[in-house]
Amino acid sequence: MAKPQALEDLNFNNIVSQQFDKAAATLDLPETLLTQIKVCNNIFYVQFPVRTGNKLLLCRGWRAEHSHHKRPLKGGIRYDEHVNADEVMALAALMTYKCAIVNVPFGGSKGGIRINPREHSEEVMERVTRRFTSELAAKNFIGPGINVPAPDMGTGEREMA
Repeated sequence: MAKPQALEDLNFNNIVSQQFDKAAATLDLPETLLTQIKVCNNIFYVQFPVRTGNKLLLCRGWRAEHSHHKRPLKGGIRYDEHVNADEVMALAALMTYKCAIVNVPFGGSKGGIRINPREHSEEVMERVTRRFTSELAAKNFIGPGINVPAPDMGTGEREMA
């Protein structure tokens, strides 16, 4: 009988990591290379206020760069009230693996802002998007030839424009 996993091992990033380990065990590759492929290269955390009428909304966001093996990196930006660093790191890893499997020349990345877009006006969401992307661009986390964002959960072509 399989040993039950500890609750802390059941987070999304740990599950992706465990699945990577299972797949890697079937390959004849050096351990150092497998470690380099597995580990998230960078995670950027940002916190910023956005004015909503006479109040300030405090936004928290992340952008994970899983792999720099190919440039640019590619991955969506999601808006969800439960998004966190663990989730964007796991999704960035999965983006790396998806691109590699189909031989698309991108590394994997993913971003997210902890916000429910249905609770805010288009104008507020535009300010959130502009502020998040300007913070990422200032640190070279997005831009042509560097890291190309795409729509994801809670975002669409309006946010990507």
